[in-house]
Amino acid sequence: MLLVAEVVSPGSETTGRIVKVDQYAKAGIGFYWRIEQAATGVPLVYTYILDPATRTYRDGDVFTGVLKVTAPFPLEIDLGQI
Repeated sequence: MLLVAEVVSPGSETTGRIVKVDQYAKAGIGFYWRIEQAATGVPLVYTYILDPATRTYRDGDVFTGVLKVTAPFPLEIDLGQI
């Protein structure tokens, strides 16, 4: 399965939150992660998982502090260190 991780910059919030997520789902990308800067300075990571039947994403977890996932592959990142 494919993963797209996108860093949202000021001015691209609408594109990242609405337009691109729809395009990635229609393309069959299994996992979509959107990374945004929190007011604290530590990144927020929003994860989405594709529903192949509807070609839309369902919400996954939201991570602050430490991102730890098992899919699409095992990964652990201390977000405060990046």
